[in-house]
Amino acid sequence: MWLGEEQFDFFEGLFFQTLGRSVEVLEARFLAGGNINTAAQVFSSEGLYFVKWNPEDRTDMFACEARGLDLLRATDSTYIPEVIGYGKYRDKAYLVLEYIDPVVPKTDYWESFGQSLALLHSHTQSKFGLNFDNYIGSLPQHNQLTDNGIAFYIEQRLQPLAGMALYKGLLSKELYDKFQKLYHRLPDLLPSERPALLHGDLWSGNVMVNENGDVALIDPAVYYGLREAELAFTRLFGGFDERFYDAYNEAFPLEDGFQERIPIYNLYPLLVHLNLFGTGYLSGIERVLNRF
Repeated sequence: MWLGEEQFDFFEGLFFQTLGRSVEVLEARFLAGGNINTAAQVFSSEGLYFVKWNPEDRTDMFACEARGLDLLRATDSTYIPEVIGYGKYRDKAYLVLEYIDPVVPKTDYWESFGQSLALLHSHTQSKFGLNFDNYIGSLPQHNQLTDNGIAFYIEQRLQPLAGMALYKGLLSKELYDKFQKLYHRLPDLLPSERPALLHGDLWSGNVMVNENGDVALIDPAVYYGLREAELAFTRLFGGFDERFYDAYNEAFPLEDGFQERIPIYNLYPLLVHLNLFGTGYLSGIERVLNRF
Protein backbone atom coordinates (compact mmCIF):
# COMPACT_ATOMS: atom_id res chain seq x y z
CA MET A 1 0.00 0.00 0.00
CA TRP A 2 1.54 3.28 -1.13
CA LEU A 3 1.46 6.34 1.09
CA GLY A 4 -0.07 9.71 0.15
CA GLU A 5 1.22 13.28 0.23
CA GLU A 6 0.12 13.80 3.83
CA GLN A 7 2.38 10.96 4.94
CA PHE A 8 5.25 12.35 2.83
CA ASP A 9 4.90 15.64 4.70
CA PHE A 10 4.87 13.73 7.98
CA PHE A 11 8.11 11.91 7.12
CA GLU A 12 9.87 15.04 5.90
CA GLY A 13 8.85 16.84 9.09
CA LEU A 14 10.10 14.13 11.43
CA PHE A 15 13.34 13.80 9.44
CA PHE A 16 13.94 17.53 9.79
CA GLN A 17 13.23 17.28 13.52
CA THR A 18 15.50 14.25 13.92
CA LEU A 19 18.37 15.14 11.59
CA GLY A 20 18.22 18.94 11.82
CA ARG A 21 18.08 19.41 8.07
CA SER A 22 15.67 19.08 5.17
CA VAL A 23 15.38 15.61 3.65
CA GLU A 24 13.31 14.95 0.53
CA VAL A 25 11.11 11.88 0.69
CA LEU A 26 11.10 10.19 -2.71
CA GLU A 27 8.97 7.14 -2.06
CA ALA A 28 7.46 5.24 0.85
CA ARG A 29 5.37 2.17 1.46
CA PHE A 30 3.70 0.49 4.39
CA LEU A 31 5.32 -2.52 6.03
CA ALA A 32 4.10 -4.96 8.63
CA GLY A 33 4.50 -3.10 11.90
CA GLY A 34 3.12 -5.66 14.34
CA ASN A 35 0.03 -5.22 16.47
CA ILE A 36 1.04 -1.92 18.04
CA ASN A 37 2.69 0.33 15.49
CA THR A 38 2.44 1.41 11.87
CA ALA A 39 5.66 1.05 9.88
CA ALA A 40 7.03 2.13 6.53
CA GLN A 41 10.05 1.78 4.29
CA VAL A 42 11.04 5.32 3.35
CA PHE A 43 13.24 6.19 0.36
CA SER A 44 14.80 9.63 0.81
CA SER A 45 17.40 11.88 -0.73
CA GLU A 46 19.78 10.67 2.00
CA GLY A 47 19.07 6.96 1.76
CA LEU A 48 16.66 4.30 2.93
CA TYR A 49 15.10 4.34 6.39
CA PHE A 50 12.71 2.26 8.47
CA VAL A 51 10.15 4.39 10.28
CA LYS A 52 7.48 3.27 12.70
CA TRP A 53 4.98 5.38 14.55
CA ASN A 54 1.95 5.22 16.75
CA PRO A 55 -1.03 7.57 16.95
CA GLU A 56 -0.84 7.49 20.74
CA ASP A 57 1.74 9.27 22.84
CA ARG A 58 4.15 6.38 23.28
CA THR A 59 7.42 8.24 22.94
CA ASP A 60 8.70 6.48 26.06
CA MET A 61 8.11 3.10 24.38
CA PHE A 62 10.31 4.09 21.45
CA ALA A 63 12.87 5.65 23.80
CA CYS A 64 13.12 2.31 25.62
CA GLU A 65 13.42 0.43 22.34
CA ALA A 66 16.15 2.76 21.15
CA ARG A 67 18.10 2.34 24.39
CA GLY A 68 17.71 -1.42 24.14
CA LEU A 69 18.94 -1.49 20.54
CA ASP A 70 21.92 0.69 21.45
CA LEU A 71 22.77 -1.57 24.39
CA LEU A 72 22.71 -4.68 22.19
CA ARG A 73 24.61 -2.95 19.39
CA ALA A 74 27.38 -1.88 21.80
CA THR A 75 28.19 -5.54 22.57
CA ASP A 76 29.24 -6.10 18.94
CA SER A 77 27.94 -9.66 19.24
CA THR A 78 25.33 -9.61 16.48
CA TYR A 79 23.97 -7.21 13.89
CA ILE A 80 21.59 -4.60 15.32
CA PRO A 81 20.07 -1.80 13.20
CA GLU A 82 21.38 1.67 13.97
CA VAL A 83 19.02 4.03 15.76
CA ILE A 84 18.69 7.26 13.75
CA GLY A 85 16.32 8.98 16.17
CA TYR A 86 12.99 9.01 17.92
CA GLY A 87 10.58 11.56 19.26
CA LYS A 88 7.12 13.02 18.85
CA TYR A 89 5.83 14.85 15.79
CA ARG A 90 2.25 15.92 15.00
CA ASP A 91 0.94 14.05 18.07
CA LYS A 92 2.56 10.83 16.93
CA ALA A 93 5.43 9.00 18.58
CA TYR A 94 8.00 7.77 16.06
CA LEU A 95 11.24 5.83 15.76
CA VAL A 96 13.64 5.99 12.80
CA LEU A 97 16.05 3.11 12.21
CA GLU A 98 18.53 2.00 9.60
CA TYR A 99 16.63 -0.07 7.04
CA ILE A 100 17.67 -3.71 6.81
CA ASP A 101 17.45 -5.00 3.23
CA PRO A 102 17.34 -8.80 3.60
CA VAL A 103 19.09 -11.22 1.28
CA VAL A 104 19.53 -15.00 1.18
CA PRO A 105 21.14 -16.27 4.42
CA LYS A 106 24.73 -17.48 4.36
CA THR A 107 25.24 -21.23 4.43
CA ASP A 108 26.47 -21.03 8.04
CA TYR A 109 23.70 -18.62 9.07
CA TRP A 110 22.28 -20.79 11.87
CA GLU A 111 25.66 -21.74 13.31
CA SER A 112 26.74 -18.11 13.28
CA PHE A 113 23.45 -17.08 14.90
CA GLY A 114 23.92 -19.58 17.74
CA GLN A 115 27.48 -18.44 18.35
CA SER A 116 26.52 -14.76 18.30
CA LEU A 117 23.71 -15.27 20.81
CA ALA A 118 26.11 -17.14 23.09
CA LEU A 119 28.46 -14.17 22.82
CA LEU A 120 25.63 -11.78 23.67
CA HIS A 121 24.73 -13.89 26.72
CA SER A 122 28.34 -13.76 27.90
CA HIS A 123 27.86 -10.07 28.67
CA THR A 124 26.99 -9.80 32.34
CA GLN A 125 26.66 -7.44 35.31
CA SER A 126 26.39 -7.86 39.06
CA LYS A 127 22.57 -7.88 39.28
CA PHE A 128 19.57 -9.17 37.34
CA GLY A 129 17.34 -6.59 35.69
CA LEU A 130 18.29 -3.28 34.10
CA ASN A 131 18.79 0.35 35.04
CA PHE A 132 15.53 1.27 33.26
CA ASP A 133 12.14 -0.33 32.74
CA ASN A 134 10.92 -1.05 29.23
CA TYR A 135 8.18 -2.90 27.34
CA ILE A 136 7.45 -6.29 25.89
CA GLY A 137 4.91 -5.68 23.16
CA SER A 138 2.77 -2.91 24.63
CA LEU A 139 3.03 -4.26 28.19
CA PRO A 140 5.30 -2.55 30.72
CA GLN A 141 8.26 -4.73 31.70
CA HIS A 142 9.72 -4.05 35.14
CA ASN A 143 13.47 -4.48 35.55
CA GLN A 144 14.18 -3.62 39.18
CA LEU A 145 17.73 -4.70 39.92
CA THR A 146 17.75 -7.94 41.93
CA ASP A 147 20.55 -10.10 43.34
CA ASN A 148 18.92 -13.46 42.63
CA GLY A 149 17.86 -14.53 39.14
CA ILE A 150 15.05 -16.84 40.23
CA ALA A 151 13.65 -14.18 42.55
CA PHE A 152 13.84 -11.73 39.64
CA TYR A 153 11.93 -14.14 37.40
CA ILE A 154 9.22 -14.54 40.03
CA GLU A 155 8.91 -10.93 41.22
CA GLN A 156 9.55 -9.01 37.98
CA ARG A 157 8.14 -11.40 35.39
CA LEU A 158 5.55 -13.92 36.59
CA GLN A 159 3.90 -12.11 39.51
CA PRO A 160 3.05 -8.83 37.72
CA LEU A 161 1.51 -10.50 34.68
CA ALA A 162 -0.32 -13.21 36.62
CA GLY A 163 -1.77 -10.43 38.77
CA MET A 164 -2.72 -8.41 35.68
CA ALA A 165 -4.44 -11.43 34.13
CA LEU A 166 -6.34 -12.10 37.36
CA TYR A 167 -7.47 -8.46 37.51
CA LYS A 168 -8.65 -8.60 33.89
CA GLY A 169 -10.60 -11.80 34.53
CA LEU A 170 -8.37 -13.76 32.15
CA LEU A 171 -6.92 -16.00 34.87
CA SER A 172 -8.99 -17.80 37.49
CA LYS A 173 -8.23 -17.53 41.20
CA GLU A 174 -7.49 -21.26 41.16
CA LEU A 175 -4.77 -20.89 38.52
CA TYR A 176 -3.45 -17.77 40.22
CA ASP A 177 -3.04 -19.77 43.42
CA LYS A 178 -1.17 -22.46 41.48
CA PHE A 179 1.31 -19.80 40.41
CA GLN A 180 1.89 -19.00 44.10
CA LYS A 181 2.66 -22.65 44.78
CA LEU A 182 5.00 -22.84 41.80
CA TYR A 183 7.05 -19.89 43.07
CA HIS A 184 8.07 -21.91 46.12
CA ARG A 185 9.30 -24.75 43.91
CA LEU A 186 11.30 -22.74 41.39
CA PRO A 187 14.57 -22.57 43.40
CA ASP A 188 14.65 -26.38 43.20
CA LEU A 189 13.66 -26.52 39.52
CA LEU A 190 15.80 -23.81 37.88
CA PRO A 191 19.59 -23.50 37.89
CA SER A 192 21.17 -20.40 39.38
CA GLU A 193 23.43 -18.65 36.87
CA ARG A 194 25.02 -15.24 36.54
CA PRO A 195 23.00 -12.49 34.83
CA ALA A 196 23.15 -12.65 31.03
CA LEU A 197 22.26 -9.83 28.65
CA LEU A 198 19.13 -10.96 26.80
CA HIS A 199 17.36 -9.69 23.71
CA GLY A 200 14.20 -10.42 25.71
CA ASP A 201 11.70 -11.05 22.88
CA LEU A 202 13.55 -13.53 20.72
CA TRP A 203 11.25 -15.31 18.30
CA SER A 204 11.30 -15.65 14.50
CA GLY A 205 9.34 -12.42 13.96
CA ASN A 206 12.18 -10.41 15.52
CA VAL A 207 14.96 -12.13 13.56
CA MET A 208 16.03 -10.91 10.11
CA VAL A 209 18.79 -11.51 7.58
CA ASN A 210 20.89 -8.44 6.77
CA GLU A 211 22.42 -7.48 3.44
CA ASN A 212 25.48 -9.66 4.17
CA GLY A 213 23.40 -12.76 4.83
CA ASP A 214 24.00 -12.63 8.59
CA VAL A 215 21.44 -12.53 11.38
CA ALA A 216 20.03 -9.17 12.48
CA LEU A 217 17.87 -8.72 15.59
CA ILE A 218 15.09 -6.17 16.01
CA ASP A 219 12.35 -5.19 18.53
CA PRO A 220 14.14 -6.09 21.77
CA ALA A 221 12.86 -6.12 25.34
CA VAL A 222 16.34 -6.21 26.87
CA TYR A 223 17.38 -7.00 30.41
CA TYR A 224 19.95 -9.09 32.28
CA GLY A 225 18.28 -12.36 33.15
CA LEU A 226 18.52 -16.13 33.08
CA ARG A 227 19.80 -17.09 29.65
CA GLU A 228 17.77 -20.29 29.60
CA ALA A 229 14.65 -18.12 29.49
CA GLU A 230 15.82 -16.68 26.15
CA LEU A 231 16.56 -20.09 24.67
CA ALA A 232 13.19 -21.40 25.88
CA PHE A 233 11.39 -18.45 24.28
CA THR A 234 12.89 -19.34 20.89
CA ARG A 235 11.13 -22.74 21.16
CA LEU A 236 7.66 -21.32 21.87
CA PHE A 237 6.51 -20.61 18.30
CA GLY A 238 8.13 -23.43 16.37
CA GLY A 239 11.76 -22.87 17.24
CA PHE A 240 14.84 -22.32 15.10
CA ASP A 241 16.95 -24.72 13.09
CA GLU A 242 18.68 -27.30 15.30
CA ARG A 243 22.06 -26.07 14.03
CA PHE A 244 21.39 -22.86 15.98
CA TYR A 245 20.93 -24.73 19.27
CA ASP A 246 23.92 -27.02 18.66
CA ALA A 247 26.20 -24.06 17.95
CA TYR A 248 24.97 -22.16 20.99
CA ASN A 249 25.44 -25.13 23.30
CA GLU A 250 28.92 -25.75 21.96
CA ALA A 251 29.90 -22.13 22.59
CA PHE A 252 28.12 -21.74 25.95
CA PRO A 253 26.91 -25.12 27.27
CA LEU A 254 23.59 -25.32 29.09
CA GLU A 255 23.12 -27.32 32.25
CA ASP A 256 21.63 -30.80 31.92
CA GLY A 257 17.84 -30.97 31.92
CA PHE A 258 17.18 -27.77 29.98
CA GLN A 259 14.52 -29.39 27.79
CA GLU A 260 12.44 -30.21 30.88
CA ARG A 261 12.69 -26.61 32.11
CA ILE A 262 11.51 -24.96 28.87
CA PRO A 263 7.79 -24.92 29.83
CA ILE A 264 8.56 -23.14 33.12
CA TYR A 265 10.39 -20.31 31.38
CA ASN A 266 7.70 -20.00 28.72
CA LEU A 267 5.08 -19.17 31.33
CA TYR A 268 6.25 -15.57 30.98
CA PRO A 269 5.69 -15.15 27.22
CA LEU A 270 2.44 -17.09 27.55
CA LEU A 271 1.29 -14.62 30.21
CA VAL A 272 2.31 -11.77 27.89
CA HIS A 273 0.16 -13.21 25.12
CA LEU A 274 -2.69 -13.95 27.51
CA ASN A 275 -2.79 -10.30 28.62
CA LEU A 276 -2.41 -8.94 25.09
CA PHE A 277 -4.54 -11.32 23.05
CA GLY A 278 -6.87 -13.19 25.39
CA THR A 279 -7.70 -16.65 26.65
CA GLY A 280 -6.48 -18.59 23.62
CA TYR A 281 -3.19 -18.90 25.51
CA LEU A 282 -4.74 -20.02 28.78
CA SER A 283 -4.65 -23.76 28.11
CA GLY A 284 -0.87 -23.67 27.64
CA ILE A 285 -0.45 -21.94 30.99
CA GLU A 286 -2.77 -24.40 32.69
CA ARG A 287 -0.82 -27.40 31.35
CA VAL A 288 2.45 -26.06 32.74
CA LEU A 289 0.97 -25.27 36.16
CA ASN A 290 -0.65 -28.69 36.40
CA ARG A 291 2.62 -30.37 35.45
CA PHE A 292 4.85 -28.56 37.93
